[in-house]
Amino acid sequence: MVSYAAAGSDRSEPVALGPESLTWKIFGSLYYAPTGFFMGMVQNMHPGLGAGVEFHSEIAGEPYQRVLRSAYPIVGVVFDGPRARVTAREIVGYHRTIKGVDAQGRRYHALDPATFYWAHAVFFVQTLRTAELFMGGLSGAQREQLWREHHRWYEHYGMSMRVVPPSWPDFQRYWRDMCRDTLEPTRAAWDVFNLIDTAPVPPFPVLRRLPEPLWEGVIRPSGARLVKFVTVGLCDPAIRRTMGFTWTARDQWVFDRLCRSLSALHRVTPDAVNYSFPRIRAARRRAAGKRPAALGPPQAPEMFWPAPEHRGDPKHYCPVHAGSGGDAITTFRQLTGF
Repeated sequence: MVSYAAAGSDRSEPVALGPESLTWKIFGSLYYAPTGFFMGMVQNMHPGLGAGVEFHSEIAGEPYQRVLRSAYPIVGVVFDGPRARVTAREIVGYHRTIKGVDAQGRRYHALDPATFYWAHAVFFVQTLRTAELFMGGLSGAQREQLWREHHRWYEHYGMSMRVVPPSWPDFQRYWRDMCRDTLEPTRAAWDVFNLIDTAPVPPFPVLRRLPEPLWEGVIRPSGARLVKFVTVGLCDPAIRRTMGFTWTARDQWVFDRLCRSLSALHRVTPDAVNYSFPRIRAARRRAAGKRPAALGPPQAPEMFWPAPEHRGDPKHYCPVHAGSGGDAITTFRQLTGF
């Protein structure tokens, strides 16, 4: 792993991202959602991160709850303003006990600087690809601006900056080399890619009354094909080769037209729909002076929490008070608009 020695010196207090940033306009938006399986799969292709997920995560048993409760603090590092560093350090704390030895005898720790940064690098690339493919595109200057913002974003974790590429061209080389030389077809990566094949009916009020035969026989298989197609379309050629995916010229033609359709939809999507996740909506209201700055950010509601026997586990985010922040009781209706 390359170490960027100059990047970690004389660190100053990180500056929170705000509504003037491109990251606020992209990260966590409605059009970020189609990239979710790409994010999970590619993060887990890192050997150390994949081992941590394989031996310490139980996403298969509660896929919706696990993803949605994790989204609250992850989104908070971008949108919590003055509290963003506190949120980031809480995330670091969840990873302190995730360590061990993988099936090949390699030691891993979730807080190994290179492993922890890889997860963030994937979030950054996920943000780039969302904007480039589903939100109308980016200029060269905007890509570099997003890189600078990703650097500010990562500083909040208080982790070593020595592994962080110090420039946008350096990051592009880092990403290319990681995809080509480091990533593996780990069990955790395949578990994410195949998760939708066995996913239960989502517990959203508008969907949970669906008949099981309709979900299992029609909706889930069709959705799985689309999700997997988009996930493979988002991948670099090196990632496709590592995972053994096939991708034809015809696939690319269809994917390009899907991207154009989503970009066209994005242009007419109201902000209230595009930025409906509670923590994002609260941040936008705070920035507009419509929410008291002293009011804490929304936390995940209790229906997303881990099972009672796991709520004291330090590796799980579980708010002590579900009502903190004033908005946490608004749950699926806020997320879906129903």
